[in-house]
Parts: sequence; C-alpha cells; structure tokens
Amino acid sequence: MIGLFNWPDAFGYLGALLLLGTYSMKTMIPLRMLGMCASCAFIVYAYVTPAYPQLFLHVILLPLNAIRLYQMLQLVEKVKVATRGNSNLDWLKPFMTKQACKAGEKIFRKGETANAMYYTVTGQYRLVERELIVGSGEVMGELGLIAPDNKRTLTLECTEDGELLTISYDAVKQLYFQNPKFGFDFLRLIGQRLFQNIAQLEEATAARGQRQAADAIAVSNAS
Repeated sequence: MIGLFNWPDAFGYLGALLLLGTYSMKTMIPLRMLGMCASCAFIVYAYVTPAYPQLFLHVILLPLNAIRLYQMLQLVEKVKVATRGNSNLDWLKPFMTKQACKAGEKIFRKGETANAMYYTVTGQYRLVERELIVGSGEVMGELGLIAPDNKRTLTLECTEDGELLTISYDAVKQLYFQNPKFGFDFLRLIGQRLFQNIAQLEEATAARGQRQAADAIAVSNAS
C-alpha cells in the first residue's frame, strides 16, 4: 500500500484539502488566498501525474483568483483612504453601471423607496427641496441604504444633460458581506457624509436665524 503512494499524490491530497477549506470560508479574501494555494498544489500534481485537463483548469484559476484578490485588497485600501480624506466614492466606480439622463428628468423623488445610489459623471443636477446645485464627481442617494424605511428624503432632478454611474443597494450589500473590513470602512464613510449633512443643515439654520434677527432689528429701528 505504501508503495502505491508517491509524492505527487501528496500534492493532490493537499490540493483537495485546501479546496475543501475554501468552502468553509465566510469572507472573500481568505477564500481567494486558500483557492490560490489549492491551485498551486493541483498544478504540481497534475503536471507530474500527468492530468492535463486538471492542469489546464488550475493554470486558469490561479491568476483569476490572484486578480480578484488584488481587486478586493485595492478596494479595501481605497475605502480606508476615503475615510481619512474626502468623502467621495470613487472606489465604487468599477462596480457601477452607466446611466444617461436628460434635463428635466427626476432621478429620484422624495418619499420614494430607495434602491440605488448614484455618482454624477457629467451634466448638472439639483436637489429640489434644498435648491442645491450638484455638479460632477458627487455621490447622491447613498444614505437611503441605512435609512430605517429606505425612503428618499430629497428629490434629485437633472437640469443639464449628462451621465450618471449607478449601483444597486443589493450590490453594495454583496460587497459588504464579502469583506467585513470593507463593510466597516463603508459605514464609517457613510457616517462621515451624514455628519457633513448635519453640519450643513446647522449652518443654514444659523444663517437663517441671523437674517431673521437682522430683519427684526431693522423693523424695530424703522418703527
């Protein structure tokens, strides 16, 4: 029995164990790494045996897993950079799809159920209720993902023909669950944007209060 066992078989069994291990992984980064190790073991086994169909399969799977692992690591790093700097979501662009829009078109309306967020590439847009103009390079609609009822709080209207990038909340959730670290950093980024919105609201309220006080003084002086 011992004579029938040789060193290529050891690589075959090792590859099989590593491949089984990938099915127990709950997150994508360790799954990709274990998959790459399994492919390396199977390549050695299939080359020496030889088993060319298996060799062909894992010669393809090895670089494919390496590319996906690199993309995921890059995504995590870009999220970390974004949380330390400005609050744009440029790192989500590879996962988004293009959408053309025309002037006068409502991208989403206040009170609607939110199911996607948007990145403005070209054109001009307006948050109707705030009368705020939005140019290119801005993210809209991301807070609906964490809203308790997933309802839009504002209306976004296209005022000049342009192009948007869009990603569904389902796709964002998939990225979130594939990598817990990505999910944590993403929530930090959303929180950062939320606090920015609160600060803007407080500034607008303070400015309105100052105008009202100035108007009251003017009326008092006039009387």
